[in-house]
Amino acid sequence: MSTTDAKTTETTGWDAVRDLPPSAKLVAKALEYNDRLTQSQLAEETLLPPRTVRYALSRLEEEDAVDSRFSFTDARKRVYCLAIE
Repeated sequence: MSTTDAKTTETTGWDAVRDLPPSAKLVAKALEYNDRLTQSQLAEETLLPPRTVRYALSRLEEEDAVDSRFSFTDARKRVYCLAIE
């Protein structure tokens, strides 16, 4: 298989999010409009329960659609940002 074939079978960008649950799509859209958010901020922004936000973030992380890092203001929290274009 050539490298061009590998690129066509690999899903990138919003194509990777297309097959995810609606909650993951909503979280991705919230991150698109707001540059960086914590889990609690995402729950507040999307009106989803915190457990659903955690599940959506785990699905988005599996697809490499979000990046996360520790918060500078509170090291117990993680800040999420969208990694797709």
